[in-house]
Amino acid sequence: MLVAAAVCPCPPLLVAEVAAGAAHELDAARTACADALGVLAAARPDRLVVVGAAGPGGSGAYPEGAPGSFRGFGVDVDVRLGTAGGARPARVLPPSLSVAAWLLDRVRWADAPVEGLGVDERLSPERCAHTGRELAARAGRTALLVMADGSACRTLKAPGYLDERAASFDAGVAGALAAADTAALKALDVSLAYELKAAGRAPWQVLAGAAEGAGLAGELLYEDAPYGVGYFVATWS
Repeated sequence: MLVAAAVCPCPPLLVAEVAAGAAHELDAARTACADALGVLAAARPDRLVVVGAAGPGGSGAYPEGAPGSFRGFGVDVDVRLGTAGGARPARVLPPSLSVAAWLLDRVRWADAPVEGLGVDERLSPERCAHTGRELAARAGRTALLVMADGSACRTLKAPGYLDERAASFDAGVAGALAAADTAALKALDVSLAYELKAAGRAPWQVLAGAAEGAGLAGELLYEDAPYGVGYFVATWS
């Protein structure tokens, strides 16, 4: 069953080494992420599943110890998912899960085994919700860490340029996360999310499926769009 969930943004710039001199611009987001991970630890889960957006080649399951890297972003920073010892699996984490691995290492997460799930950004809402239900139906106490960004069209300098629909879309997501509103997340429009470059749509809908009937309460810890991209940190517990 699902006992807690946290939602965090997943831009590589959240990694301080990648942001370099501009790292302070996301200090508030990093602090909120650490607080959200504290909520997950307090729920005493038997396992933590990290869910993040991925392209077709990066979707699927990742075991504890899977490696990730930010060398493609110009820094010699390598990560691994969780603290499992032994040989590292060969499959490399997608960026969203690599950011999660960096966050977990930063708070020295060792409260429960960790595994990852890359979700194809094109996956239908129905399949996303079904995936979430499967995660929640597993034996034991499950917590989710959902790595997901909102629209990328909030300003003229945003990656997707300015789209007047972006602010309303992100406000709807923020409201759903604050209220732990699974129906609102499942109802997110796939086409609109795609047009607004909101890579978080599929992971949020996995969360919605997992949280059905769990009776969790939501709290929004952070909401901003510092680079024209909607970033949210929330907890469901």
